[in-house]
Amino acid sequence: MSSVAVLTPESFAEHRSGLDEQQVKANVGSEDETDLVPTYKEAFPPLPEKPTSGETTTEPSGAWTKIRPLKSSLITQVFHVPLEERKYKEMNQFGEGDQAKICLDIMQKTGAHIELSLAKDQGLSIMVSGKLEAVMKARKEIVAKLQTQASATVTIPKEHHRFVIGKSGEKLQELELKTATKIQIPRPEDPSNQIKITGTKEGIEKARHEILLISAEQDKRAVERINIEKVYHPFIAGPFNKIAGELMQETGTRINIPPPSVMKNEIVITGEKEQVAQAVNRIKRIYEDKKSKTTTIAVEVKKSQHKYVIGPKGNSLQEILERTGVSVEIPPSDSNSETVILRGEPDKLGQALTEVYAKANSFTVASVSAPSWLHRFIIGKKGQNLSRITQQMPKVYIEFTDGEDKICLEGPTKEVQQVQEQIEIVVRDLVNRMDYTELTIDPKFHRHLIGKNGANINRIKDQYKVLVRIPPDNEKSNLIRIEGDPQGVQDAKKELLELASRMENERTKDLIIEHRFHRTIIGQKGEKVKEIRDKFPEVIINFPDPNQKSDIVQLRGPKNEVEKCAKFLNKIVAELVENSYSVSVPIFKQFHKNIIGKGGANIKKIREETNTKIDLPAENSNSEMIIITGKKSNCEIARSRILAIQKELANITEVEVCIPAKLHNSLIGAKGRFVRSIMEECGGVHIHFPTEGSGSDTVTIRGSTEEVDKAKKQLLHLAEEKQIKNHTCELRAKPEYHKFLIGRGGANIRKVRDNTGARIIFPMADDKEQELITIVGTEEAVKEAQKELEILIKNLDEVVEDAMTVDPKHHRYFVIRRGQVLRDIADEYGGVMVSFPRTGTQSDKVTLKGAKDCVEAAKKRMQEIIEDLEAQVTIECVIPQKFHRIVMGAKGLKVQQITKDHNVQIKFPEREETQAEQQVHENGETNGEVKEVDPSVPRKNDIIIISGRKERCEAARDALLALVPVTIEVEVPYDLHRYIIGQKGSGIRKMMEEYEVNIAVPPPEDQSDIIKITGLASHLDRAREGLNERVKELQMEQEDRALRSFKLTISVDPRYHPKIIGRKGAVITQIRIDHDVNVQFPDKNDENQDQITITGYEKNTESAKEAIMKIVSELEEMISEDITLNHKVHARIIGARGKAIRKIMEDFKVDIRFPPSAAEDLDRVTVTGLPENVDEAIDHLLNLEEEYMSDVVESEAMQAYMKPASRVDEPKTSSKGFVVRDAPWTSSTEKAPDMSSSEDFPSFGAPVAPKTSPWGPKRF
Repeated sequence: MSSVAVLTPESFAEHRSGLDEQQVKANVGSEDETDLVPTYKEAFPPLPEKPTSGETTTEPSGAWTKIRPLKSSLITQVFHVPLEERKYKEMNQFGEGDQAKICLDIMQKTGAHIELSLAKDQGLSIMVSGKLEAVMKARKEIVAKLQTQASATVTIPKEHHRFVIGKSGEKLQELELKTATKIQIPRPEDPSNQIKITGTKEGIEKARHEILLISAEQDKRAVERINIEKVYHPFIAGPFNKIAGELMQETGTRINIPPPSVMKNEIVITGEKEQVAQAVNRIKRIYEDKKSKTTTIAVEVKKSQHKYVIGPKGNSLQEILERTGVSVEIPPSDSNSETVILRGEPDKLGQALTEVYAKANSFTVASVSAPSWLHRFIIGKKGQNLSRITQQMPKVYIEFTDGEDKICLEGPTKEVQQVQEQIEIVVRDLVNRMDYTELTIDPKFHRHLIGKNGANINRIKDQYKVLVRIPPDNEKSNLIRIEGDPQGVQDAKKELLELASRMENERTKDLIIEHRFHRTIIGQKGEKVKEIRDKFPEVIINFPDPNQKSDIVQLRGPKNEVEKCAKFLNKIVAELVENSYSVSVPIFKQFHKNIIGKGGANIKKIREETNTKIDLPAENSNSEMIIITGKKSNCEIARSRILAIQKELANITEVEVCIPAKLHNSLIGAKGRFVRSIMEECGGVHIHFPTEGSGSDTVTIRGSTEEVDKAKKQLLHLAEEKQIKNHTCELRAKPEYHKFLIGRGGANIRKVRDNTGARIIFPMADDKEQELITIVGTEEAVKEAQKELEILIKNLDEVVEDAMTVDPKHHRYFVIRRGQVLRDIADEYGGVMVSFPRTGTQSDKVTLKGAKDCVEAAKKRMQEIIEDLEAQVTIECVIPQKFHRIVMGAKGLKVQQITKDHNVQIKFPEREETQAEQQVHENGETNGEVKEVDPSVPRKNDIIIISGRKERCEAARDALLALVPVTIEVEVPYDLHRYIIGQKGSGIRKMMEEYEVNIAVPPPEDQSDIIKITGLASHLDRAREGLNERVKELQMEQEDRALRSFKLTISVDPRYHPKIIGRKGAVITQIRIDHDVNVQFPDKNDENQDQITITGYEKNTESAKEAIMKIVSELEEMISEDITLNHKVHARIIGARGKAIRKIMEDFKVDIRFPPSAAEDLDRVTVTGLPENVDEAIDHLLNLEEEYMSDVVESEAMQAYMKPASRVDEPKTSSKGFVVRDAPWTSSTEKAPDMSSSEDFPSFGAPVAPKTSPWGPKRF
């Protein structure tokens, strides 16, 4: 089918205007040349002027002050999971098991930080921190995995489901995160209209509410579906969806037209009912109009050309529709049909058909033959070679396929032909100058050929300019391919074969080195192993992966070198074994800070002096063990020193008990349970057994005298029992009963032991078997104890309910702070449940439920508490408010400890009133009335209220008053204040930290000698002594400073000064160091240029003067002689960077000076030194001149032959250079800029040529 191009009047006018433009361009060259010269302002346009002060600017004033503060992007959420809703209730220990693993997994997945805490009611408090999105995701995961899930359904109309889902499911995801639930919506094909919600009860209610709100909102809207034939959809949508867009804007509705790929006739309109009806009418009118007016024609277009007709994202079809009003229907890509249907008004079909054929023929496909191994060279590094072609012809698509020897091109016909030609030229060039070869090398050698971090293979690539492809390990191929320059390929092949051959002759040796030593041998950042590799460069040392926990270190290389390296490594390991001896020292927790010392001073000193590693347990750890590692002898010294510090600080007694070594294990017990129970029972004493296999019978007990004696008796008694007859029995009881069985202060269990003589051991917090109770003793004692305990446990299993009367006024005490008192009672008395009447009821009946004995004991304890409340008094403690923060301590720790120790309640007053209110009260004026303030009456803000039993309140008051700081004054000479303060206050800060006081130095304007020290009375004496000692040190330093400031002036001829200073100050620096003095030479502007000042101790200045005068006397004996040396040989005599001339000066002990380049006589050289040295140096220089001049003459003769022909006769073409009109200098006296001047036309970033010197360039 043919197409005809019609030339319209409009296109003809367009054509004519195009010709006129070309004609104008062609005639430009014939115009007068002067018209082409730019004006000065055109060539150098002026910068925009700064607005004057009178002009208004658009910049808002004070813009910086209006910047809105940024809000933190991190948030924290806390929520609670009740016991009945927890999934994991059977955990033996909190923080372990599946729950902890789940939390770690959630933290890694979401990036949020999670902290768990277990409440007394066994509920789970969860704090989640991080970015909002991460916190919401983490919360959803936690609720799903740690909380038991419920489910519910909500029913809404099926057509509302998509509004719940939202665009791309965003609304549904947001709803699930917000409510921490899982919402399941039935699929479109499922007729069900029920939505299932899974999650916590609270989350389900929230989600249900939100879904019903969405549904209610959609009930107000109308939805209309109309069937319009698919072929008419493009006319309703319009080109680039313009018609549908305008319709939606006019009617305020939403029109959903299915895309071309979806074969549906249904168009959906949503919105308000009236507006939907209006939109439906408009769409139907468009449909009926187009159906009556349009006709179709069918044309055949090659399948491969369909995509060009469609265009990127269907743009070409939309362009045809926009220009002609004709819709083009393309068959689906999976169809074999080549028929394209055009639908539109008859008079427009011809134009549309022309455009379809133009689009179809605008692109073509071609291919270029090229070996597949050359593809990467054609592409170039990071696509550089290919980008040069694609930048010029961006519409051409170039495709390389692995394994195929061709390159496919696709794009506009002309451009494809150009690209094809360019690539063919590149391919021919590469085929002519590139080659490849393949080697067969055992895969086990491949990683050695590559080297560490590719060092070997990268060197070969760079050296021979080739590409080497070594197959990855997973391919298990032995074929190595080399590509590049033919000669480079052969050289690289030769070297790789040699490396492989050498490796076949190498030896591999495995060393067994304990995994714990690997990190030490490797060193920080691999520094130590690098030294070993440098020492044995031919040996490859491979350490196993840290996660494998392997002890095998592999050495590979020449046999002799491998043996030497193995011997060296074994020596290092032997030293490490010797230095890895470890000993544990039990030190009471309260003394750990004294072992560390201020700023770590004590521990650092012990580590350095004993050359050991000392590790202390974490501050929040319950462990008291300090671990010392190093040589055995050094560890023992460090241990003794640490124990000595503890002994000095407390009344610690150490006793040694002799117990046969064969009994030690049985006394320690499984995992140390037996010996730990003795230590806890005896007030936390330390019991140290000798190391197993040492053969020693000595057991050391350390602690207070009374507790040590108690522990000693128990140990000896147990040892005696073990020797006679030992029996062990185990029984089980719920963990919540353990505290009740033990009793307050261990009273209950002590009673059982006294009655039966058996020892009862309860499980530790970290034991797996939390229900297991162990009884140890003689068989008879164990049976009796077991019988008593079983009766107690049986009674505990019998649950009873009892009641007691508690005055309602005391109820609040038991239930405040979330029932903390009741939780404590439940913990102590076997989980007994105490129920108080509801708030508002006047009942005084309190119900207790639990084991009979526990209920009785809990009732007794509650009666004691009530008695304390009845006997409670309130007293006042007056402490100025400015000291309240000090008395409270960091985070209120000090006052919390007093509250706990004395069982009282302490209430601090509200903070001080505002400054304005305070001023009113100070003046005694309120609302115009005058009030007198009695100084003897304490201020309200200074009164601390203490509640509790009278004797306890008084003791607490004394404890609070002991924390009030006291101030003393110390007299220190004013001139020493700045030294006490130190640089940036470091000195005074150090003293305040060391003595735990505040030191106030008076301001300089006061000129006062009084320094005030404020702190606890117990700290003041030490601080005063420390300050006085510092004053003595400073006074001694002042005296020493005065002695060191003695000055001595000597006169020395200025011409000798450089020699006294020496090269780079070497001579004078040595004098300063040797004599401990400061030597000052005169400045250039000083009047007395011959005076040198020496400062220091008087004796030292005299000795320094003698050293300087000795140098001067030697210099005075020297002479200077000028000789003539041809300047052409100066550079050779001086040598590279003055190296040769310096050697001559050192050999002959003379100074040689060459003339500067601007000197009149360039041949004159000055030699200075002792007469005999000068003569020898001159002779040597003249000999060198004679030798070098023969070379110079020969070189000049050669240059004469090689000199290029002169160009003097060549005609010079004149150049006007750069010309401008109306320049400033043409109409005024201003001078025109000089084009050759670097001042008028400076170059950006141009290097400055250094001044030439006979000594060569300066070295910095």
